[in-house]
Amino acid sequence: MKVSTSILSIQDDVVSNLKKLNETDTDYIHLDVMDGKFVPRKTEDYTALKSYLFKPLDIHLMVEDVPSYLEHYACLKPDYITFHVEVNTKIEKLIHMIREKNIKVGISLKPDTPVSFLIPYLDEIDLVLVMSVEPGAGGQKFMESACDKIRFLDRLRKERNYSYVIEVDGGINHETKKQCEGADILVAGSFITNCDDYQKQIDMLR
Repeated sequence: MKVSTSILSIQDDVVSNLKKLNETDTDYIHLDVMDGKFVPRKTEDYTALKSYLFKPLDIHLMVEDVPSYLEHYACLKPDYITFHVEVNTKIEKLIHMIREKNIKVGISLKPDTPVSFLIPYLDEIDLVLVMSVEPGAGGQKFMESACDKIRFLDRLRKERNYSYVIEVDGGINHETKKQCEGADILVAGSFITNCDDYQKQIDMLR
C-alpha cells in the first residue's frame, strides 16, 4: 500500500514540518488545493513552498476553475493532478489539458456522487480518488459508504483491464485502512502530521 501524506492539517511552521516529512519514506506529498467556491475553505498558494517539496506530488484540485489552477500548479511538476467530476467543465477537455502537460490524470467524486458518473472516463484516466469524507476540511470521520465504491472500482478495472489506481482520502488511520481493501494509495493528513513521529504513523498505514 502506498501512502500520500496530506499537509492540510499542518498549521504552524510548515517549512520545518515539510523538511521532517521529506525525511520519511512517504510515497507522495498530497496538496489539497481549495478555492473557497467549490468548497468553503480556501488554501494558501502552495507554489511558494516549491523549494521544500522534495517528494513526488499528488495534487487534489477542489476548485471550480480547473484550467486556471492547472496552469498555476503545473510548475510543481506533480505526478498526479486530480479534479472533481462535479465541476461544470467538459471532463474530456480537462483530461486532455492535464495530459498535454505530461501529468497523470485523476478524477475525484464527493461522497454523495454516484460512482457511475465516472464510468465514461475510466479508460482515459490514471487515478480515481474516492472521497471518504466531505471535501474541504481535515480531521473528519471516515464514511463507510466509500467502501462500496472502492470495491466496485476494483472489480471493474479487473473486468475491463483498466489501468487506473484507486486512492482513498478522508478519515484514514490504522483502523479505517482495513476498510479500504482494493485501494492502492491511502491519503492521510492529521493521522500523520498531528504526531511527532511521522515515519511511525506512515509505517502503520502500509
